[in-house]
Amino acid sequence: MGSTPETIEVRDPVSAPDADGVPRRATRRFPLFTRDTARPEGGGRAASGAAPAPARQWPTLAVLGTVGLGLLLTAFDMFRLGTLLVGVALLGGAALRWLLPGVGMLAVRSRFTDIATYGALGSVIVLLALMVQPNPWLEIPFLKDTLHFTVSG
Repeated sequence: MGSTPETIEVRDPVSAPDADGVPRRATRRFPLFTRDTARPEGGGRAASGAAPAPARQWPTLAVLGTVGLGLLLTAFDMFRLGTLLVGVALLGGAALRWLLPGVGMLAVRSRFTDIATYGALGSVIVLLALMVQPNPWLEIPFLKDTLHFTVSG
């Protein structure tokens, strides 16, 4: 019933046979050498493979296009509106990553990490765009007091 050493196929170090020639049972230990990288969850195509390349990556193109428009507005001396648009684009990327099962290259890490990263960066950029001087649209009183305390104290 036993197999001879010539018929045992070793696929990776985890399934290598023991001294009796029986393959070891599967473990959670990583293999000695990795052959590729796992695609992030949701990192598949956003449209079918028959669709042209831009249609397959529409979530990424939507976020990048909005960021590009925001940077263009910033270059034309509309700083507040441009940076606000960049922050909204990142928040939109977080929403797309949360709602859609496949977002193409917008998926970089795990779903949770992508949402947290896009959401945090987008929120900070939006808040800073709203608080930029002169004539801020949003004023947070304790920040001014904190600044005076740290600089003059």
